[in-house]
Amino acid sequence: MTAPPLDPRAVALLSCPVCRAPFAVVDGGAGLACAAGHRVDRARQGHLTLMPPVRRPPTGDSAAMVAARVAFLSAGHYDPLSAALRDAVLADGPPSTLVDLGGGTGHHLARLLDELPDAVGVVLDASRYAARRAARAHPRAIAVVGDAWGRVPLLDGVADRALVVFAPRNGAEIARVLRPGGHLVVVTPAPDHLTEIVGPLGLLRVDPDKADRLAATLEPHLRRTGAVAYRWTALLERSELAALVGMGPHARHLSTDDLTASLARLSPSLQVTISVDVAVYERLG
Repeated sequence: MTAPPLDPRAVALLSCPVCRAPFAVVDGGAGLACAAGHRVDRARQGHLTLMPPVRRPPTGDSAAMVAARVAFLSAGHYDPLSAALRDAVLADGPPSTLVDLGGGTGHHLARLLDELPDAVGVVLDASRYAARRAARAHPRAIAVVGDAWGRVPLLDGVADRALVVFAPRNGAEIARVLRPGGHLVVVTPAPDHLTEIVGPLGLLRVDPDKADRLAATLEPHLRRTGAVAYRWTALLERSELAALVGMGPHARHLSTDDLTASLARLSPSLQVTISVDVAVYERLG
């Protein structure tokens, strides 16, 4: 499958990681260049790498983690989350520009763009494996390998909506790239998320102070305007449980052998609680 052409409206959101100037498409879409002559070639898979030259690239998700995410999300178990994101994003009218920070394969952004025929988006993720998938997620989205903890390679005030779904939250940078009156939609796990398998599979537990830490990182720059809790259950087979564990941070702490042994002790299928909080923040000033 060939990656779609770069949408010039989405390119207009990006900034050069060297000099922070706007980009223009060059060589028929083979890359980007700024007025200062800094050039970025587009990977053959379709994504762009916009890492600052002096910053050490963060460790992104592995190819196995990305494959697990594709398998789990394509099965539809997080469709209620996609609906929750749609409701939050559209609450104040349809946006024209969206950025999904730590957006992985672009699954959530693509769902939103399907319902926003005039909008464009950017998916930013530290994983080149995720970006390869995201480059083909939607014809009006651009996939960028970048660092959400550092300077986000977007111009000031260009995003109507920013999304952060189970991903790092850099409040100062999110506020910078949002337009005045723009909104951030952030999804975090609730304390009872995956509660049925946390103990049996040795998963990481949700920090009980997560809400306070979220506020500390965002509220100096953004004001919370609302939050909604969503909770549903999914009947998952062992292979789907393996994909669920393998696509997230748990995969970095569990060996494949330990996970396989733990799954073998569970029922062939299990009802698992999916519990998340969806909060909306507005840019201050």
